[in-house]
Amino acid sequence: MTSRGPAETPTIIIADDHPVVRCGIRTLLGGERYRIVSEAADLEQTVDQVRRHRPTLLLLDLSFLGTSSLGILPAVRAASPDTRVLILTMHNDVDSARESLAAGTDGFLRKDAAAEELVAAVDVLTAGGQYLDPALGAALFDRESSVDGALSKREREVLALIADGLTNQQIAGELYLSVRTIEAQRASIKVKLGVSRRAELISCARRLRLTV
Repeated sequence: MTSRGPAETPTIIIADDHPVVRCGIRTLLGGERYRIVSEAADLEQTVDQVRRHRPTLLLLDLSFLGTSSLGILPAVRAASPDTRVLILTMHNDVDSARESLAAGTDGFLRKDAAAEELVAAVDVLTAGGQYLDPALGAALFDRESSVDGALSKREREVLALIADGLTNQQIAGELYLSVRTIEAQRASIKVKLGVSRRAELISCARRLRLTV
């Protein structure tokens, strides 16, 4: 794979099942600042275009005809590991933002955001950063901060070790507890955080800045 030089114009693929939306984004972002290399109208086409162009950024709608686009992220990463992914969606709830970030996206923005905000998000992601819709970011922080306060000291320790990649058996050895106790702690953490998958636990731990 040929890496992009620092002076090269960032390339973008727009993936959305609404032609009008794709046209609007292309009009806004096209020009000397960015180069729109392709558009995609469905999930299969999105993966194909990412594989072909290996863009700097993929602007990805969260829902295609009622199907979540998060399921294609592993294929997108395999096709182009350096491609950044910005979710652009009509969903404006905290759970959608949290699920998207936990799945490995680099940014989340509502479609009703101002044009200047979309440009700002694209600037941040193409520079290697992460971006979260400000309103949802504040709500997510408030929710997780309150949930974090509900975790016991032991649960925080367990969550931090999960984020470090340790198995239940390894955590048990680290904390001198039984595996069954760790399993119970893990189940309690999932309930309090409102998550079900390990990736979501890791994402929450990172956002809460938990360390061992």
